[in-house]
Amino acid sequence: PMSVLKLTKDVSVSDSTLVLAFTGWMDGGNVSTGTVERLVEMYNATESARIDPEPFYLYNFPGSMELSSLFRPHIDIVEGIIESVQMPENRFYCHAEGGLVFFVGKEPNLRWKEFGDAILEYVSQLAIDRIIFVGSFGGTVPHTREPRLYATSYDEELLYTLEQLGIKKTNYSGPGSFTSYLMTRANCLAIEMFSIIAEIPSYLHGRNPVCIEAVTRRLAKLLKLPMDVERLRSKSTNWELDISKMVENDPELSEKVRELENAYDNELIGLDSDTLDRRADESDEFTF
Repeated sequence: PMSVLKLTKDVSVSDSTLVLAFTGWMDGGNVSTGTVERLVEMYNATESARIDPEPFYLYNFPGSMELSSLFRPHIDIVEGIIESVQMPENRFYCHAEGGLVFFVGKEPNLRWKEFGDAILEYVSQLAIDRIIFVGSFGGTVPHTREPRLYATSYDEELLYTLEQLGIKKTNYSGPGSFTSYLMTRANCLAIEMFSIIAEIPSYLHGRNPVCIEAVTRRLAKLLKLPMDVERLRSKSTNWELDISKMVENDPELSEKVRELENAYDNELIGLDSDTLDRRADESDEFTF
C-alpha cells in the first residue's frame, strides 16, 4: 500500500475518527462529499496524505458517448486554451486538536483490495479508532421534511444506540459500494466502522444543503463537535424555499410532493409518543 499511499505531512492524533466521503455511488445531492468538505473547511483541516489515483480508475469505457463520458476526466477549454483537466483525487485531511481525520476521494473502479489496503494502512499508522462513512441515496422523502437517516455496521449494540438518535437500521439488497466492502475489512481487523446514509428526494438533482445539514448535525452530536448550526440552517432554509417555489410552478410535481409529505407524516405519526420521548431522553444522554 505504501506504493500508492503518499504522506504529505507528519501528523499525530489520538482517540481519532476517520470520516470518509466518495464521489459517484452514494453521493447523490453531494451529501457525502459536501458534508466532509464542509467539515474540512469548518475545522481548517490540513492535507496529510494522498492515494495515487492512477491504478484505480477507468478513463475510458467502450460503448456510447453518454456512457463513456461518465468515466472521462472533465476538462475546461476557453478560446482554444486548455484551462484545466480534473483528474481523480484522493486526499486525507487532519484536524489533530479534534481527533479527526477526513478523506475525500472517488470510489475506485478497479483494485478495491489495494485501495482498501491504502486506507487501512493509514488508519493503522495514525492508530485511528473508528471509521464513519457518510453518503446518500434517492428515495421518497420530500424536500420539505427532515431526511431519514440509515446506519449500517457489524456492531449490533452500536446500531441500537444510533437508532435511539433516530437513525434507522438499513435494509437493502442490491449492488454494493466500496465502503460496504471496506466495512468487512475493518471488521476483520477489529476496527469499528459504520455508515450514516441520508435519504434524499429522488425528484431533485444537484447539491442538497438540507441533507448535508442533517448529516452534519448528526455527526456533530455523535462526535461532540462544536459547530455553527445556525449558519448551516440558514443555507438549507433558503434552498428549501427556492425549491418549493419551483415545485409550485409544476402542478404534477406539486401533487407528487404532497403525496410524499402525507406518506412521510403518516409514518411519523405511527411512532407512539412514548417512543419519541424515550429517544429524546436517550439522545441527550448519549456519549460516543
